[in-house]
Amino acid sequence: MALTPSEPPPTGGPILDSALPTAGEPAESADSGDLPQVKGSFIWLLVMAIFGVYIAFVTPIAISLAIRVEQLAPAHEEYLGYITGAGGLAALLTTPVCGMLSDRTGSRFGRRSPFLLAGTVVGVVALLVMAAAPGILVLGLGWVLAQVGWGTVVSLLIALQADRLPESQRGKVSGLSGVVQQLAPIAGVLMAGGLTGNNLLLFLVPGVFGAVAVIVFVCLLREPDSRGMTATAEPLDLKSLSRTYFFDPRRSPDFAWNWLGKFLFMFGVIFNTTFTAFFLADRLDMTVKEVSGTVAVLAGGGVVATMLGAVGGGFLSDRLRRRRAFVLIGGCVYAFGAVVMAVAPGLPLIILGAALANLGLGLFAAVDQAVMLDVLPERETDAGRFTAIYGFSTSLPQGLAPLVAPAFLAIGAAGGDKNYTLLYFIAATCSLLGGLVVALRVKSVR
Repeated sequence: MALTPSEPPPTGGPILDSALPTAGEPAESADSGDLPQVKGSFIWLLVMAIFGVYIAFVTPIAISLAIRVEQLAPAHEEYLGYITGAGGLAALLTTPVCGMLSDRTGSRFGRRSPFLLAGTVVGVVALLVMAAAPGILVLGLGWVLAQVGWGTVVSLLIALQADRLPESQRGKVSGLSGVVQQLAPIAGVLMAGGLTGNNLLLFLVPGVFGAVAVIVFVCLLREPDSRGMTATAEPLDLKSLSRTYFFDPRRSPDFAWNWLGKFLFMFGVIFNTTFTAFFLADRLDMTVKEVSGTVAVLAGGGVVATMLGAVGGGFLSDRLRRRRAFVLIGGCVYAFGAVVMAVAPGLPLIILGAALANLGLGLFAAVDQAVMLDVLPERETDAGRFTAIYGFSTSLPQGLAPLVAPAFLAIGAAGGDKNYTLLYFIAATCSLLGGLVVALRVKSVR
């Protein structure tokens, strides 16, 4: 909803804005006169909310769902794929609608807070359903609900960044968000590791952690009353709902190019990461089971490299007031890492290539999100919808790339061999193209 001309822009709320600006921190952004800088308390509570939601959301993917599938349908691991796929599709369909509805919400509690709380309730209930599920179908239904609930919360936390953050703070917040997204799966697995004997606690403890983080954030955030905001002129009907998932690239070219760049980059990432265990087994002449330890080492090192890229890129892009160059560097570094892995004759170079790729991933993802916030169309009336559409640039490659990859693996391969070298070169090409598209085609961001 657009603010009326006489209304001041929303700030961090009565609690979070009660303190004076910190020393050396101006009350308003130098490069965004309409949005004042938010307090450090807002940033850290936001980051903690993201951390909590990802713990609740990612722990089932990492371990809890697999445990329940094994309990309910032994020797049917394929059910895990069906369940996660159905949940991903549900989130794809519902998050833009929830974002659009939040854009139109007028309440004394603001636009986003009611949906953040509702999504959290749905997410926690879904975790309880999965914990108590008597069969695979109920377990799948629970995961669909979890994707709808927690997926809505994740999308609206990004929309809140569009509502509140000036340009000078978007990079650092995106970088910090990237760090906690990397840490959340580790924390979730560690948390769940001691609870595997109790299904209820296995799902509920991570869920409670996420719920508390969101509730604390919402209570201290205290969004401004949105009842006085000007609603979008388009009526809410089936026609407008059908347009929730689309936008006109001609009206929002920078957003469209940034979306395409992220889409291409993520295609490369999924090509690279989906078949890591099989690639290592092929390159090291071992079985998939035998390379599990190596996969764990690469994953651990990858988390550190990704965090370094996210924090370094996010903070530097704010300080230097440059975004596109960092996105391009991220795409180039990722591409170089994928090429190193493709040609590596042994483990040392594979580890080096994986570290470079993850460094590039952190750099690209953090700064690209900041670019998205900079070029977001219709920020006052449709931020929730457009941030959900931006999420498609990640979710679509996650579904499509694994389906396309086998065709590349079969090219030039004889017998039962797979052409992993070609796949990794294509991954490098996609990630490089993603960086180039953002750097060369997005015009309104430096």
